[in-house]
Amino acid sequence: MPLTQKSLDRKLSAIHADPSGCREFILADAKDADMAFGIGAPGRSPERHDSELQFRSLQDYRDQMREIVEAGLVDIMLMSASSSEQLTMQERIFDGSEVTPAVRANDTTDIHVVRGGRIHESASRPFRSASIDHIQCGHLDCDLEERISGADLGLYSITFSNSRDEDLVMLEAYKSFRDEAERKGFRHFLEIFDPNLADAVAADVLPGFINDLIARTLAGVTSIARPLFLKMVYHGPRATEELANYDPGLIIGILGGSAGTTLDAFQLIHQARKYGARIALFGRKINNAENQLAFIRFLRLIVDGTLDPPEAVRAYHAVLEKLGITPSRSLQDDLVLETGVMNYAGSQTTISLPAASAGASDTVADGTPKQNGVATGGEPASTNLGSMTAEERLAYHRRRLDKLLGP
Repeated sequence: MPLTQKSLDRKLSAIHADPSGCREFILADAKDADMAFGIGAPGRSPERHDSELQFRSLQDYRDQMREIVEAGLVDIMLMSASSSEQLTMQERIFDGSEVTPAVRANDTTDIHVVRGGRIHESASRPFRSASIDHIQCGHLDCDLEERISGADLGLYSITFSNSRDEDLVMLEAYKSFRDEAERKGFRHFLEIFDPNLADAVAADVLPGFINDLIARTLAGVTSIARPLFLKMVYHGPRATEELANYDPGLIIGILGGSAGTTLDAFQLIHQARKYGARIALFGRKINNAENQLAFIRFLRLIVDGTLDPPEAVRAYHAVLEKLGITPSRSLQDDLVLETGVMNYAGSQTTISLPAASAGASDTVADGTPKQNGVATGGEPASTNLGSMTAEERLAYHRRRLDKLLGP
């Protein structure tokens, strides 16, 4: 089978060619949680009883990866080394796909979050379960021709503690990894977690602390060894713009964090893109969605500028209703912004948006009548989204998504 050009490579090239003007945006599904949470990584089973805590199986987890890759909804599928061995090397699901397989290349101790565990509460220490060889070919000492059989992209993670001794060990481990990766032709992107110790740095200077450490850490790294992009906490508009302005060649990616409401996820990706991020790597926000395929499609509609976050939440609930899926939250509750820094003041105030406006128009922009709030008939020859009201745009995109998702 001829090699398919990966959308990640195409988009990275376009972004580097025009950092300020390029409209490309990269989406990654982070399904590497089995390297952090163990049994609970795949998420709760929809078949569970309210009185039970039933988790999906690893097979369920990988089935979701297969479906999302087959649909081509993301640019990157991030996995554990064991999942990649199964899907990348044995099943070869990425061979004819535009999706790039990627593997978590290290697992620092702050992500060892297991039931009853306390390891993650101490200062983070570097650790690597998987070797680059195992990621590339499935065993140690790969031959040169074997290195293309697995993934050639990995996530390397750093968590700073604001401690000389702890951070020096972390930086030395990263340098060792970079040297090995360069020798073996292995690409990586860099994840920078906020300190896992509450008193490591004052909250008001945390965004600057992280930005400075990124700039300082990479200043001594030449282009061949630099990460393709970053994965970091979104610290708000000011911090994101500061980093993007400092080095336009440094591509910023934001991580999703905890699941939260649907509006949390949609507003996060909307804001991050607006202020300079070019990649979103969502794990639990996707994995805990009632319908992962529909959820990711709405992420794409938001970053493409087709829908704003509240509209997307309402349309997502409409899709769930059509598919006969009971949402985890009511529409009103899902339109509450619970988490995240969304303004320059760093406010984390919880706000809510109305579930729907009263007195919506009985026709869409082209005069097509609505039935129960949804337009009927075919699409107009030309659609002017700018002239539509929010309700009209919602009806238009519902029809569009009906065609995408099917009955």
